[in-house]
Amino acid sequence: MRLDDLLRDASRRLAAAGSPSARLDAEVLLCHVLGVDRTWLYTWGDRDAEPDAAARFEALVAARADGRPVAHLTGGREFWGLALATSPSTLIPRPDTETLVAAALALAPDVPGRLLDLGTGTGAVALAFASERPSWAVVGVDLRPEAVALARHNATRLGIGNAEFRASDWFAALPGERFALIVANPPYLADDDPHLGQGDLRFEPRSALVAADEGLADLYHLIEAARTHLVPGGWLLLEHGATQGPAVREALCAAGYAAVASRTDLAGHERVSLGRR
Repeated sequence: MRLDDLLRDASRRLAAAGSPSARLDAEVLLCHVLGVDRTWLYTWGDRDAEPDAAARFEALVAARADGRPVAHLTGGREFWGLALATSPSTLIPRPDTETLVAAALALAPDVPGRLLDLGTGTGAVALAFASERPSWAVVGVDLRPEAVALARHNATRLGIGNAEFRASDWFAALPGERFALIVANPPYLADDDPHLGQGDLRFEPRSALVAADEGLADLYHLIEAARTHLVPGGWLLLEHGATQGPAVREALCAAGYAAVASRTDLAGHERVSLGRR
């Protein structure tokens, strides 16, 4: 069967299974099987698929139709132009989180400084920032050793040498250390959030998604704890849910942060709130 016929059939199956991005999913999976990029597919779609490649593609399409995330099937996801390895033990990097990177870069002059990324997961935010600010020293921490190992692996693969990764329960392994910027994408979904039963979230670690107090508990904890780890004038930036901006801004103000504000994602939702020590 021709490659473009394979793609058409797979797209129909994935659309029928409820994928909101059926054609893209099919293209990414076929590119993964063939070891090519999407431009190659557009150019050479009239070629016949090798039987082995067609069989492997069929297995991946079946898994995607059952709901498995594309990033888990391919073992990777692009974020901020970086090709990151992913794992079921960490959150899949999402475009909304690029808002956090952009907000941090806007506050980071291209002179030496230190940034801390809390709950780093794949290392996506830390590595994106480090790639843009090579004069900065970047530290990423995560409670899960497997996440720390994955972030280190991504740093090595990408050749980003100004980022290091450690195991730590938030600030526990960082006594006395201070940073000009602290960023975090902590758990912020409520335990009964309906999104937990939908899409890729069904296959991601619940501990990285859910927090107490209607999803606000970890955000509130970081607002309090970060103050002793910021240099004077340093900034705390927190990703949060689309409706949590007012509560996070109120908590930042109550904790004594100045210049409190929020930044919107590409959909226009308040996605990141920040304040200055």
